[in-house]
Amino acid sequence: MTQQELHKITQGIRAPEQVSMTLAEFLENDIDGYEYVKGELVPMSPPTRIHSKVNVNVIRHLDRYVRENQLGEGHVEATFQVGERALKPDVAFVSTSGLTGDENTGFPIPPDLAIEVVSPTDVQWCVVDKAFVYLNAGTRLVWVLDPRSKTVTVYRSDLSEN
Repeated sequence: MTQQELHKITQGIRAPEQVSMTLAEFLENDIDGYEYVKGELVPMSPPTRIHSKVNVNVIRHLDRYVRENQLGEGHVEATFQVGERALKPDVAFVSTSGLTGDENTGFPIPPDLAIEVVSPTDVQWCVVDKAFVYLNAGTRLVWVLDPRSKTVTVYRSDLSEN
């Protein structure tokens, strides 16, 4: 798929739209502002100021801990293959063992930890569904942070350690 074809596909897309793009092509090209779900480009909600502030605070603390303990890497809105989807958690952690492959494309694996910050336009059941999509694909922990209610919901995989 050429850059011109990608540009044409992404111009003016606001609602999910069927595209003639495979999951592998999406991972290779990583279209900014979109996730790939079941053959559709799904636009991500634009972040609000509080959303960005929460992301920065989370990655600041996560990255420091991960680096000090040489556990892997923290990422902000990186693309991950999650089952048959390409998702971009707000913040993610990947352990050292998952840091393989081409750094110029999305991760061909799900993150070990996915952190989603709820936006005002998010629908609750969609956020919960997304958490279970991560877990079913192999993510060990999912944190859903809701700045409005000042809550964190933790979803843990049955496979993760206690």
